[in-house]
Amino acid sequence: MKSLYLRIYLTVVLALALFAAVSGWLVQRHLDEQRVRAESVVRERMGAWADLLQRSLPPPLAQADEQRQALNDWSQRLRLPLALDDAEGRRVAASDSFMRRELDAPAASGRLLAIKLDDGRTLWVTRPGAMRAARGLAGDAGRPGAGAGALGGGLPDIRVPWFGIRGLPDGVGLAALLVVLFLAVAAGAFPVVRRLTRRLEALKQGVEAFGAGALHQRVAEDGGDEVAALGASFNRAAGRVEALLRSHQSLLANASHELRSPLARLKMAVSMIEDATPPQRVALKREIDTNVAELDALVEEVLLASRLDGAVQLDRQDLVALLAVVAEEAARVGAVVQADEAGAGRVVLGDERLLRRAVRNLLENARRYGGDEIEVTLASQPRTGGSDVVVQVCDRGPGVPQTYRERIFEAFFRLPGHSEREGGAGLGLALVRQIASRHGGSVRCLPRAGGGSCFELQLPQVAADAANVGTKM
Repeated sequence: MKSLYLRIYLTVVLALALFAAVSGWLVQRHLDEQRVRAESVVRERMGAWADLLQRSLPPPLAQADEQRQALNDWSQRLRLPLALDDAEGRRVAASDSFMRRELDAPAASGRLLAIKLDDGRTLWVTRPGAMRAARGLAGDAGRPGAGAGALGGGLPDIRVPWFGIRGLPDGVGLAALLVVLFLAVAAGAFPVVRRLTRRLEALKQGVEAFGAGALHQRVAEDGGDEVAALGASFNRAAGRVEALLRSHQSLLANASHELRSPLARLKMAVSMIEDATPPQRVALKREIDTNVAELDALVEEVLLASRLDGAVQLDRQDLVALLAVVAEEAARVGAVVQADEAGAGRVVLGDERLLRRAVRNLLENARRYGGDEIEVTLASQPRTGGSDVVVQVCDRGPGVPQTYRERIFEAFFRLPGHSEREGGAGLGLALVRQIASRHGGSVRCLPRAGGGSCFELQLPQVAADAANVGTKM
């Protein structure tokens, strides 16, 4: 069976059917036990009545009027319709209530109970209806010590009114009631189960469409149950996969474009080197080395950007003293580092190699576009639940227009005219943002007073006690 809703629905129906069958069996068993118990009680009482009437009724040879009068007296005392037959089966006497019942309901003869007396005569007692007998038995059971006159019934048909259906035996009425309940619950369960599985089918169709290439496909997140949570999880995953694929497509397209220029220059230099003079060969070899280094750097940046895009978490989680990293990288470009006395204690958690790469890219970008006047500051910035370390790299270059301060962090994006003058592939700042994001931080570009730009790298700072523990370890 392939349909999930049919499997769920049939499971519910089968469980309901099993419950109904077991419930019916238990109830019927309870009714049978009650009937046996009631019959035992009535037999004992009938035996007591038989002894009482046998001692109280006139002997068999007494006049019929005398026997009739005595039978009527006891019928009124016991409030029971009574009749008496002789040893040959001839009717000797019958109470007025007994005769009225025979006239009103001739079919009730099957409800007669015969009590054989020791002298051969037969005493007939009319068994009352189910409702009256049940009430009489229950009422008498609740009155300890009640006399025979209060019993008002012979052998009762034990029925539970809630399960009884007029005109049907107990077992048939109970079965009919359980069937009705079964059909009602089965009919009510179908739309509920179908609605649940319809949402699962919609989720399945969305996943199949996404897998077929419709990267924009999303599913409904209606409701607050597990199916809605599953849909929300799928949408988040689909958005992440779509962004990752778009990023890789853009990365591949831009990387192939950027590789063409150094490859073209290499091809030209190699074709010219054979016919070149010795001084020209030296210049061509220098050009070849420059292009090879550019290709190597570009390939490294592309691979790093691709790895950061696909990584769920960092490969390493170390305690990194950020001041030491910044000081070492600043010394490479001759930048000035400013930090307060607490700067040496500022520690972040992450991959030191990636953090060093982010600081180096910011410094190289400042040197390329801002000249030699580079300032680096290290400071703390409080936030809710902790504090951040802020590394600010400032230059005196032409600055970044307001409209481009976000776009410069996109892969392969360069300000108009900068690629011809300064070179570069446009991946440096994109890598800085990726590294900052993987460390739970951020980066932004701000204008600098007096001209130039300031790039601000913000990273979560590790608490002092945790940093001390990590250092000792």
